[in-house]
Amino acid sequence: MTTIKETNYNLLGKQLASLIEDETNLIAILSNTSALLNDNLDQINWVGFYLIENNELILGPFQGHPACVHISIGKGVCGTAVANNQTQLVDDVNTFPGHIACDANSKSEIVVPIHVDNEIIGVLDIDAPITQRFSKGDQQGLEEIVSILEHQLSK
Repeated sequence: MTTIKETNYNLLGKQLASLIEDETNLIAILSNTSALLNDNLDQINWVGFYLIENNELILGPFQGHPACVHISIGKGVCGTAVANNQTQLVDDVNTFPGHIACDANSKSEIVVPIHVDNEIIGVLDIDAPITQRFSKGDQQGLEEIVSILEHQLSK
């Protein structure tokens, strides 16, 4: 079995903060964030953002194969994260009720809501080609990454 490399989220957070500290453009910030995460997270096959527009999630900047463009709030892992306003850590997407299979190769997923001024504006979504890819440590680390994003986007 292949082991998953431990991610140093503290270092990754510092890199992200430095990368986006002078930027105010949402698309530029999310584009560089998805590229940074893609370069530094082991055994993932998609990382990106969905942004709320007209009461649904719309595909934003990402790294990976083409993805679903529209996701209804409350549907799939991303829509559930928004509806429940909490991170969704899914060990096996095939057991998640209503999972939306944008890529059949994705086996596990983590989705973290993004807030600006106490409102959800979208989510960070990361997929992996193996089950049980994401740990509670990954969840904490990625929630911190999102916190850095939220701070920058609130300026």
